Amino acid sequence: MNLRSRSKVSAEVNMSSMTDLVFLLLIFFILASTLVTSSALDIVLPKSGAQTVKKKNITLTVNEALEFDVNGTIVGYDQVEQRLMAEARKLTDDEQAVVVLRADQSIPTGETVRLLDIGYRNNLKMIIATDPK
Repeated sequence: MNLRSRSKVSAEVNMSSMTDLVFLLLIFFILASTLVTSSALDIVLPKSGAQTVKKKNITLTVNEALEFDVNGTIVGYDQVEQRLMAEARKLTDDEQAVVVLRADQSIPTGETVRLLDIGYRNNLKMIIATDPK
């Protein structure tokens, strides 16, 4: 009498579902990392209890070395006004250009006022971004 079974149990583990899961996680983290807004210049914003507006059209960043970044493009001070106006022209007519000034807390107040004056001369609404307390 032959008592041996004809079906043998395979000792292999199917890894296809594991690779699917790994690829899904990889795609999730790639997409999540691209949604993080980062600026070309490292700055430390001053602390404040006020809230920054949710809708921002143009971002002007100034670091402690007085390097200027307009929407991700590093420019000199003499080009800041031209670049801001070019970005404002890209918006539709019904939107008023809102410039979010992200100035490092260590830059002199006079430099901040010079940048705010550019917005005033060109009828641009400017706000100063801060970190919450």
